[in-house]
This record gives sequence, structure tokens and C-alpha cells, in this order.
Amino acid sequence: MTVSLRHTQVRDDVRLRLKMLEDIAQRMEAAVPGLRVELEGVEDKVNRFEKLPAEMAAGNPPKIFDLFGGTDTAKYVKAGRLLELTPILNELGLKDKFPNLQEFTVDGKIYGLPTAYFVEGVFYNKQIFKQLNVDVPRRWEDLMDVAAKAKASGFVPFAFASSDGWVANMMLNTLWVRTAGDDSVPGFVRGTRRWTDPDVADGFKRYDTLLKKGYLQEGSLGQKYAEQQYAFREGRAAMMFDGSWASAALVDAGKTKIAEDIGFFSFPDVGGKGDGMINGGYSNGYGFSASLNEREKKAAVEFIKIMYSEEMQKRQLKESGILPAMKLSDLSGVHPVIREMIQASELRQFPAFDSIVQAKVRETLEMCMQELIGGRMTVEQVLDKMQKVQEDANRDMKKLEHHHHHH
Repeated sequence: MTVSLRHTQVRDDVRLRLKMLEDIAQRMEAAVPGLRVELEGVEDKVNRFEKLPAEMAAGNPPKIFDLFGGTDTAKYVKAGRLLELTPILNELGLKDKFPNLQEFTVDGKIYGLPTAYFVEGVFYNKQIFKQLNVDVPRRWEDLMDVAAKAKASGFVPFAFASSDGWVANMMLNTLWVRTAGDDSVPGFVRGTRRWTDPDVADGFKRYDTLLKKGYLQEGSLGQKYAEQQYAFREGRAAMMFDGSWASAALVDAGKTKIAEDIGFFSFPDVGGKGDGMINGGYSNGYGFSASLNEREKKAAVEFIKIMYSEEMQKRQLKESGILPAMKLSDLSGVHPVIREMIQASELRQFPAFDSIVQAKVRETLEMCMQELIGGRMTVEQVLDKMQKVQEDANRDMKKLEHHHHHH
């Protein structure tokens, strides 16, 4: 019996996570006689936006697969494609070990398990901060001060590589939620908020200020995501806005000159409705095909038992800096930056905008922000365009809903 396991650990910087999956597969095979686990690696975005949706539509997804929480999960549950896990979790006594299963819960039933928790915020170089004689910025003005001093001293204020559009939108998402509040994004989709609202525009304008003042790495449009981490790891940049998933390579002393000097803070307050919140969640996880037979289900139960053990979650944390999706009873021997991120995870969370808006809206923002960075669009033009595309997407959605009610 062969069970397919689709994962997204394909980049060089996640070798250790792949190794962990290989070990989990071996243990599954040892626990279930005659089982062969077939690992298949697919790039994250390709899996999420192309491969898995096509397989789901055709009704032939892998047996175990990398699954995104929120709208993706809800959509596949509606189509009857996901195995309900509530009984398995009860049987294994795991249900209360997860601080938050919201993104994988539909109508009170659980259909996926997060592998990791993420937060997005600012990594900083403690040595550079010391040299500039500055503290962790708590307010926008402090951040501008740190950036100005870094630039004057020949450092890149923010390591930044924006040839992948989503990278450009990480800090931006946090900025406009700071200024406009976390209800802005659901509001865009409901039509109660507009991209052109002054408080949304405020966040975009602050981002534009960082660009215009040269606080974001020059030539970013020609650089792939990994390059912002290189710039930071080599000690060329004072700060880097990124997700906690980046910490793997950062705290690896073999890869990073500054491994001992890295800290993390939540983006500073700006005097807006979204102050004190952090972009975070439990979106990355695993799902299981609804069409598993009894023997395949046994393999799935083993996968859950092994993957979601304190041992594996702690190993994942130590080896790859991935924040655990489960409550851990022991954090000894963990890099201080990881502790700072786990602390930050106690702030009020808001989900990434791309887990809420329509795909077309996400794509448009990626394209528009690259135009803004390249100096080919103004903030006003970007927001007008966003609002227009949002209204089209909302209209299409209404048509679809209307269509469903009649059939």
C-alpha cells in the first residue's frame, strides 16, 4: 500500500524540514505493516494555487497534503474533499493541545491541522543598533529615526527584495492595518470599506515614504526573496521585515555571520486603529483526502501521532525556527529570537490580507506595488486601481452566489 504525502519543503533553506518529514515517513512505515510513504515536493505557491485546486476539482488529491487554512480549507470542505479529523483528535487526546484550530474548523468540525504558527515583524541586528546607539523602535517616529541613522552610517535600513510581489506586500499589509484597523480587509470584500479610504491610504503613504527616503534596499525589483535574507545575514542591513519562517536560516550559525546578534520586534505603532496587533496565524498545515480507505486512514493516524508530538514540534522549532502550532511544555535550549517571536505571538493577531481577498485582488496588489517601487505608479493610482479591481471581484462573487441560489 502506497500513501502519497505532498509537501512544500523544496527550497535549499528548508532541508532540515524535509529531513524531518523523511524521518516521519520512516516511522509511519515501521508502524503500519506493508506501508510505503511516497514523499512528493511541490513549490508552495504552485501547490496552493495550481496543483491542489486542479486535483481537488478532479477529485484525486494526494492522500496527505500541504493545506492552507481559511478560505482554501472551507472551499475543499464544501466540495466534500477533506477527511474530518475531530474523531481522530479525540481518540489521540490531541484536541486541546492546539491553541488555535480556527482556520481549519468548518461548522465546528476540524478538517486540517496547522504544522506551524507564523508571525510577521521586524528582525534586527543588535550589533548595528548598538553601534547606532538606538533602541527597539516603539513608534513610527522612532523607526524613521533608526532608519535615518542606519542609512547615514552606510547600512541598508531594511533588507528588501521585491521581485516576488508577495514580499513587497508583507510590511505594507501590516502598515495599512496599523493605520486602518484589521476590519479593513474583510471590509474591502464586503464593500463596507474602500482601498481609497484615507486611513488605508495613510498606510500606503508611509510605505511610500520608506521607499522615497531610500530606507528599502536599492534595486529590490531585480532581487529574489532569498536575497533580502542574505543581505541581512551578512550584516549589511539594520532591519528586515519578514515572517518567523525566515528564522531557520537566520539562527543557523553555519549560514549566518550574525546568528547571535539577531532580535525580533513587532512593527512599531503609528497612532492608528491597528496598533499593538501582529500579522500572525496558523495557516500552514496538513489535510487528508476524504476518500481514504481504512488502511490508509491508519497511516494518516500514525502521521498525526508522530508529527504532532511534543518531540517533533520541538525538533521542528529547534532545527528550523518554525514556531510550534501546539503548546510546548518546555522551551529550554531555544534561540532567544525564537522566544521573542513566541512572545510576540501573544499579541492580538490579524490574518494576512491574501487569506481574505479574492485572488485577482491579491495579484493586482502585487503588480501595482512593483509598479510603485519602480516609480511607474503613484499611491493614488495604486489605490484607485485596487478599488476598481476589488469592486469587479465583489461583483463576480455576488453573481456566483446568486447563481448558486438558483440551482
